[in-house]
Amino acid sequence: MGETPLLECVPNFSEGRDPAVIRHITEAVESVDEVSLLDVDPGRGTNRTVVTFVGPPDAVVEAAVRAGRAAVEAIDMSRHHGEHPRFGAMDVCPLVPVAGITMEETAAHAHRLAQRLADEVGLTVYCYGQAALRPDRADLAAVRAGEYEGLEARLADPAGAPDFGPATFNPRSGATAVGARDFLVAYNVNLNTTSSRRANAVAFDVRERGRVLRRGDAFTGEVLRDPDGNPLWQPGTLPAVKAIGWYLEEFGIAQVSMNLTDISVTPIHLAFEEVCEKAAARGLRVTGSEIVGLVPLRAMLDAGRHFLAKQQRSLGVPDEEVVHIAVRSLGLDDLKPFDPHQKIIEWRLETGARPGLVGTTVTGFVHRVAADSPAPGGGSVSALAGALGAALGTMVANLSAHKRGWDHRWEEFSAWAVRGKECHEALLRLVDEDTRAFDALLAAYRLPPDHEGRAEAIAAATRGAIEAPLAVMEAALEALAVTRAMAEEGLRSSVSDAGVGALLATAAVRGAHLNVRINAAGLADPDARRRHLERGAELEARARDLEAEVLAAVEERLASPG
Repeated sequence: MGETPLLECVPNFSEGRDPAVIRHITEAVESVDEVSLLDVDPGRGTNRTVVTFVGPPDAVVEAAVRAGRAAVEAIDMSRHHGEHPRFGAMDVCPLVPVAGITMEETAAHAHRLAQRLADEVGLTVYCYGQAALRPDRADLAAVRAGEYEGLEARLADPAGAPDFGPATFNPRSGATAVGARDFLVAYNVNLNTTSSRRANAVAFDVRERGRVLRRGDAFTGEVLRDPDGNPLWQPGTLPAVKAIGWYLEEFGIAQVSMNLTDISVTPIHLAFEEVCEKAAARGLRVTGSEIVGLVPLRAMLDAGRHFLAKQQRSLGVPDEEVVHIAVRSLGLDDLKPFDPHQKIIEWRLETGARPGLVGTTVTGFVHRVAADSPAPGGGSVSALAGALGAALGTMVANLSAHKRGWDHRWEEFSAWAVRGKECHEALLRLVDEDTRAFDALLAAYRLPPDHEGRAEAIAAATRGAIEAPLAVMEAALEALAVTRAMAEEGLRSSVSDAGVGALLATAAVRGAHLNVRINAAGLADPDARRRHLERGAELEARARDLEAEVLAAVEERLASPG
């Protein structure tokens, strides 16, 4: 039970001046359930609008198709003029993995989107970035070379044939580039200077392209060239980074303004530290930084963990604390307040969302369980018990990592804390997952007896109602491993907490096993029923053994002097 897959889509449309056209496109996006429209950024000079929306992959692809259709209906490229490079009404449409999805999977969704835009909207489509079907089309600039004005001649050449859709020129819609890329972060680092020239010098130090080599003065000296007359370049230190220096009149400071085009190659925290180092070498000091637009949670967690590790502090603390460390370390509130719940994509999507069981109060959860409804029931309660047990093990690990005199062991306990955190986060998700599985089973049984797919629906829902408690058992068993390590090696003053954690984790395993047994009885396949029952019995037996080991360690340490 991993993270829910989440994609971002950032289509650019060749219209930035007519609010009615822009609204027609964004309404098409918003017509798709499960999609959240996060940002609409029109530009008059460029005559271009950048739209940002997020959701599950299927919903995002559907929204992109509808947006493409709306753009074709409302935009006539033969009349378009603007400063930005472009060759189509829906000019570019990149998909970006946000959470729970790989780049390879994202590229596959991009190909599916490209096919649908061709088949259902009639667009001429080229694939670029990680979705490129030809190596020479990986770079967007190469895909869009010649722009709209050169598109007709390009399509007349077999070498310019699109990847999907008609190879004939449509003067109204032009062509569309569909891609897959990593999240692009617009990130600016603040300097204690008003000199854009000095900020530029730092930008050239770090950006991948680097700077043109010159004789004498780095800005005005004679350009050095190779034997063919081409300028010689000295690469910068950060791959996948574009940068420039500028003066920010509003705040009276200069900045190094960067586009981090692949945060898996150069993440935010490494860009920040490299700018700090290069600025210091030029007599400058970094005072803070800012993220323009939205940022994925993983980028902030990576930054927070980086700075926690430098402090030799446990990495197994709650995400909110990790993000807080990132915000403070990067100085993200130097120029204006940084609200993580508005700036982090996943947290922004959660804002205002209807809370599940884990979003209720403790009192609310207890009252929901006590109500005259079969769900939430023993499965969700077992998952919650396991989450509490894992949390106790995590707590002991975090406390042990910070114990005076144990500095040399901080990584050991941090690793256990991370394992414990993964357990309680998984079990919290399973609190709601178990209830959803039970609701799906009830819905299948409520189908009319003559419904064509009733038997298949019941079988699928029964499997889900078994898999959820089995996942609870496996995660709680892992939590028991954490509590055992903490009972044996953690702070002696917290050994009782490790013991309580083990009792709760074992209760989770045994409780979830009861759910496996009662739901397995509904399986029509006797072999599948036997496999599930054997797996459940095996997990419970292992849990009982681990519990005994933990409690024995607890008793031993309680009996030992100080």
